Amino acid sequence: MTLLLTTVSTPIGSLNLIADEHVLLGANLSTLKALKESLSLEDSKRVIQTVDKIPVISDLINDYFDGDVSALNAIQVRQLGAHFSQSAWKAMRKVSAGKTMSYADLAVRAGSGDAVRAAGSACAKNAIVLVVPCHRIVKTGGALGNYAYGLSKKEWLLRHEGAL
Repeated sequence: MTLLLTTVSTPIGSLNLIADEHVLLGANLSTLKALKESLSLEDSKRVIQTVDKIPVISDLINDYFDGDVSALNAIQVRQLGAHFSQSAWKAMRKVSAGKTMSYADLAVRAGSGDAVRAAGSACAKNAIVLVVPCHRIVKTGGALGNYAYGLSKKEWLLRHEGAL
């Protein structure tokens, strides 16, 4: 099966998406090259077709930016990563739009309260930004912390969702 690739224009920049039918494999705000490099070895060998929009996924992304901040919950995802990262990404998906969670709480929910740095690494390695909402993870006390695409984008997303 062919993978589908598209770019969606958003208020925070161009959002690149790659999917296997209705399962999102990657989303970034940087380059198509980086997006393709985030794929598993198996997926990277598949044919990639550039399309105007990915059925269902593109519409849900647009719905999110149009104000339905829960629309992303309907998108299925799959990404390569170690066990702890998988647990952290699953925990991130449970953080509702309009809410935040600390890196320390993320570590606990991912199965190891002592793994706060690993929780931060899971955020940094997240290949499906926005849909796996690493932007909702903040420092203890509420400071924004880091974001691979810049704190202004993280702040915009959190304001859009009503968390700030």
